[in-house]
Amino acid sequence: MLTSIKQFYVDESGATAIEYGLIAALVSVAAITALTAMGDSLVTIFGRVSSELSGAVAVP
Repeated sequence: MLTSIKQFYVDESGATAIEYGLIAALVSVAAITALTAMGDSLVTIFGRVSSELSGAVAVP
């Protein structure tokens, strides 16, 4: 019983998964923050691309 408790205490396999999860959360927060800050300019850029593509496909 004492041996299995020691093995459980020494086992660090779950720590790596938690670290990767924290890194993914940090990257997600950074991406959301950056995209929120650039929101209006992205809407303008995608609107212009959409109108240009619509004009290119329109049949006279």
